[in-house]
Amino acid sequence: MEHLVYVPAPASRLRGALADPARVARAVPGLQQDAGAAPGTGRLKVRVGSHSITYRGSVRVTAHDDGSYAVDGDATEARGTGTVKLALTFRLADTDEGCAVSVTGTVSAGGRVAELPAEAVESAATRLLNRFVEALGEAAEEPEPASIFETEVPPPSLEPEPEPETEPEPVSEPVVEPLPEIFAEAAHARRTMIGRSAEEVDHAPPRGRYAPVPAPQTVAAASALRWAAPAAALALASAIVVTRALRRRR
Repeated sequence: MEHLVYVPAPASRLRGALADPARVARAVPGLQQDAGAAPGTGRLKVRVGSHSITYRGSVRVTAHDDGSYAVDGDATEARGTGTVKLALTFRLADTDEGCAVSVTGTVSAGGRVAELPAEAVESAATRLLNRFVEALGEAAEEPEPASIFETEVPPPSLEPEPEPETEPEPVSEPVVEPLPEIFAEAAHARRTMIGRSAEEVDHAPPRGRYAPVPAPQTVAAASALRWAAPAAALALASAIVVTRALRRRR
């Protein structure tokens, strides 16, 4: 196969990405790397037309003395016995707008992908290759983490001045009335209670041995007088009758 891809990045930066296996692994679209395995080893789902095939394999990049790079890969179907092998050569050249990547090599496949239309397989392979090269260009643009020895330390005069420490806001405490006011209120309440008690005692009648003797009740005398008057009248009338009777007998 022969293919040409343009990347808006200089060739030097793209070579740095190809020299890093971790960046190469991140550039493979859809690759799920196996934990603890070498970079570039894992699972990859490839869509061909309306079909999807999942492969398990690895990809490796080797630099040549002439400035080219060999990209080798092999994979096996996750659910089947079909295999795919590729041996590609990448050549980079600077252009006015970035870098031109020329891809040549061979790809052999068997199993399910061999049963699909050749046009669909070629379209899927071209799309996967374009995305891989473009992702390499994006990975090349990622800046390397600066070393602690390369970090610039500003001179003391340019260091930001520390912000002045602010005093903590005072915590509001509950208002407590002074003790003299409390004592004054208690004394006023005590005097009021004593005054009320004395007033009640002054108006209350004395008790005990000094209590006044109640006046004699005249109910009995009135009752006796009420019955004595008729009796006296009756006795007087009887005496008059007796006297007249004695006079007649004489």
